[in-house]
Amino acid sequence: MSLPTHASVVVIGGGIMGCSTLYHLAKMGVTDAILIERNKLTSGTTWHSAAQVRALRHSQNLTRMIQYSVDLYAQLEQETGQNVGWIQKGSLSIATTEDRMIHVKRQEALAHAYGVEAVSVSAGEAKERWPLMNADDVLGAVWSPDDGRVSPSDVCAALVKAAKGLGARIFEDTGVTGILTENGKVVGVETTQGTVSCDAIALCTGLWSREVGAMAGAEIPALACEHFYLLTKPIDGIVGNMPTLSDHDNHLYIRDDSGGLLVGCFEPMGKPIKPGILDENFEFGLLGEDWEHFEPMMMNALHRLPALETAEVKMLLNGPESFTPDGMFMLGETAETKGLFLGCGMNSVGMASGGGAGMSLAHCIVHGRTAYDLGEADAKRFAPVFNSLDHLMARAPEILGTHYEIAFPGRQLSTARNLRALPLEQSYKAAGAHFGQFYGWERPLYLGKTAEPKMTFGKPDWFENVAAEVKAAHETAAIFDASPFGKIEVHGADAEAFMQHVCASNMAKAPGSAIYSAVLNERGTYESDITAHRIANDHYRLFVGTNAIKRDLSWFKRHSDGFDVTLTDSTEEYAVLGLMGPEAAQIAAEVGAPELNKLGYFKVGPAHIAGKHVRAVRMSYVGEAGWEITMKAENAQAVYDALVAAGATPAGMYAQSSMRIEKGFAAMGHELDSDITPIETGMDMMVSKKKEFVGSAALVERRATGKRSLMTVIIDDVNAVPLGHEPIYFGDIIVGHTTSASFGYRIGKPICLASVHMDDADGAEVEMDIAGTRFAARVQFAPAYDPTGSRMRG
Repeated sequence: MSLPTHASVVVIGGGIMGCSTLYHLAKMGVTDAILIERNKLTSGTTWHSAAQVRALRHSQNLTRMIQYSVDLYAQLEQETGQNVGWIQKGSLSIATTEDRMIHVKRQEALAHAYGVEAVSVSAGEAKERWPLMNADDVLGAVWSPDDGRVSPSDVCAALVKAAKGLGARIFEDTGVTGILTENGKVVGVETTQGTVSCDAIALCTGLWSREVGAMAGAEIPALACEHFYLLTKPIDGIVGNMPTLSDHDNHLYIRDDSGGLLVGCFEPMGKPIKPGILDENFEFGLLGEDWEHFEPMMMNALHRLPALETAEVKMLLNGPESFTPDGMFMLGETAETKGLFLGCGMNSVGMASGGGAGMSLAHCIVHGRTAYDLGEADAKRFAPVFNSLDHLMARAPEILGTHYEIAFPGRQLSTARNLRALPLEQSYKAAGAHFGQFYGWERPLYLGKTAEPKMTFGKPDWFENVAAEVKAAHETAAIFDASPFGKIEVHGADAEAFMQHVCASNMAKAPGSAIYSAVLNERGTYESDITAHRIANDHYRLFVGTNAIKRDLSWFKRHSDGFDVTLTDSTEEYAVLGLMGPEAAQIAAEVGAPELNKLGYFKVGPAHIAGKHVRAVRMSYVGEAGWEITMKAENAQAVYDALVAAGATPAGMYAQSSMRIEKGFAAMGHELDSDITPIETGMDMMVSKKKEFVGSAALVERRATGKRSLMTVIIDDVNAVPLGHEPIYFGDIIVGHTTSASFGYRIGKPICLASVHMDDADGAEVEMDIAGTRFAARVQFAPAYDPTGSRMRG
């Protein structure tokens, strides 16, 4: 069988992601899709996967994606007659520390919110389910009966068999030697067997994704690390199949294997693999045993499983896996190359994710979007700096180690830091800033740090620091640094027409205006939310989320056809400082910019501070009067020094987040995503009803049935510590879950924003499950704090 000269979609890579994507493309009617594999199917990472399928993930849609995998694997055998080795014996996650116990109880609550069966069990019950386990130090566990495992090669065989039956074709021993592009779009694939023209490529090349993506000019920050598991010969006491045992405090996962044991680990710091070591001849390959590296994990395993002391070792398997800078896979079209779609960087959860991720990738190729919001896996989310090999070699091993870390609030990674510095970095360091990394930027989370904060699920070490910063913004004045916000310049004769087309608000305001707007897709759901400054008739400056600049710039460019506009990224040219609080007006006058006090709300005007030109807009993201002041980055220090000398206090992101939630302001990635419209968020009043724009027709339909679901939650108990994603109960019924959470310093109570679905919800008394404890709360449409009724921004 020879390669066709054309295929609608070429899937590159024959592991679980490639096979699943091909299967789903064929199911969706792309019957001329082909899959090309350099060696044999499953010969990269898939064949040696431990193949655990655990449903619960940290978000509702990721959990939904794994649940799809579970359903798919269970029914593939009926569809194809091919056994997939599906064994559904459940999973048991044990806790040996108080913090881990809180963590697993939070997981149990999360499972209930997402419709996954999970129940807490005692140490004794855990021992009954896993008799070979030493349970002396076990405090408790969570039992998830629906989890299971599969045979990786058999799953792929079933997917391929079904895909072939629908017309798709597979070409093994066919290596990719080049990817052809024209005008930034994929047009074909060069292979060792010939060239195929195509409309799209699904890049599912696992360990080699970074190098293959570079053929098409795309950045794919993923790197291979060594991954170990021990296999033993048969052991007395193992009869039939058992649940998977997760001992995450000891970095271990354990299950039966052919009458013996499989003991795998995600050690605290992994071993990276330099590109080039795994070459084209690495087929069904393994790396050398490294007992010295595995020894600490072996000691942990001997403690948990005394039977290992006399067990006969079959082998220490060392199979490479690929990891990304944040531990989440990459799914969707790249920003750099149109028609190049990623399904890679699976971070050792490829088999669990593969069914649902392959479906969503196929959906993205066919329909232009994933089946539901998977923003956390967006292929466009990484700053270019993360694709540096030095950074990946440092970060990927740490990501492997975080696989089983406790998800403490405020946890920060330690490697590949200080990649991008704010103009005011030295001032923040002098003020004792504790930094967090966002899109490579180091942003101050809070100031006045005297020691490294202890990670806890309780009242955080920074509580009083943030309280002081909120107090400054509320009683005097505070400075919030928004410099990392993405900035996009829109220039051209059609600037207004373009903005009217892509934005839901009326953008035809006079120069000197600022406009907050939703940016929607054809379904009427959120792609982004922005603030635009209209600087001139032919010039708008857009402010987008810090993590969204690559994605949003790509989206705007791809919707600019037919408009006489140019779009440029000016993020690093400008710094932005928010001056907020009741003394902001006095400070503005004192630093030589009294004209700012004459600006009306959502008006933009020029001024000079410390002799430096600035452009300020009268608006607030924190519910205190003030301005967001834009200046050239090189002028930020002089402006900042003048504001501080006049009495303003620097404040960090934790204070801003608390104040945002108190004001009921929604944020992308929390309250806003591509499953949500302005109707559910209560922001439809800001959508223009007098023009057509991307998504306007879909909103007309949604208004007939949709209703607001975004609400504020105020918790009675001041000692409650919500973190987000907690289920909300009305009686015994789950009616919603939280999306953002903080302590509300201005009202003196814990607060959340939440998605709530119940009749007569406004003012309802509810309960929130935080790590297994129910806390009384009230839900309401009004914000927790709103003294001024000031308008919002994004």
